[in-house]
Amino acid sequence: MRGTLMLSWILIICLSLVAVQSQYYSKTLPYHPRPVKVTKLHFFMHEHAGVTAVQVAQVNITSNDNNSSVPFASLVAVNDPLRAGTEPDSEVIGNVQGITLLAGMNASSTQYIDFGFNTGKFNGSSLSVFSRGEPGLAIIGGRGRFMMAKGVALFNPVLINATKVIIEFKVTVIHY
Repeated sequence: MRGTLMLSWILIICLSLVAVQSQYYSKTLPYHPRPVKVTKLHFFMHEHAGVTAVQVAQVNITSNDNNSSVPFASLVAVNDPLRAGTEPDSEVIGNVQGITLLAGMNASSTQYIDFGFNTGKFNGSSLSVFSRGEPGLAIIGGRGRFMMAKGVALFNPVLINATKVIIEFKVTVIHY
């Protein structure tokens, strides 16, 4: 009994020393911020209804009381090309992927989209947007050259018809 009690106390002391000496974090290192950069981008999103933008969910309601062409509570998945110009054969510089939730009675939307670039200086970089759609979109992050990005993407619809939408984006990004 005495040996068991002694062994128990030794075990408790050893375990308490291990808990005190171990750490779950590393040492704090000094922060050396990189200089802030401001980049302005200009591009066009080309969307083709039913091809690059597809409705994936809609609430099951019997009426469309908001008199909108888009029913309330629709979820749309997008994968649209980003182009340098408005022409259908202009250079593709990337794509925009994400989802749009049409949840307002006046067809307003909340969007999570990612502008991915695959040519030029920003090849492999992207900008993340999570925002309501009026009058501009909030940039909340990025990757690649746009690491820790913030900013705004102002948009202007250039063409809207039954099958095609072209939207001009003027983007101001603050990044490191």
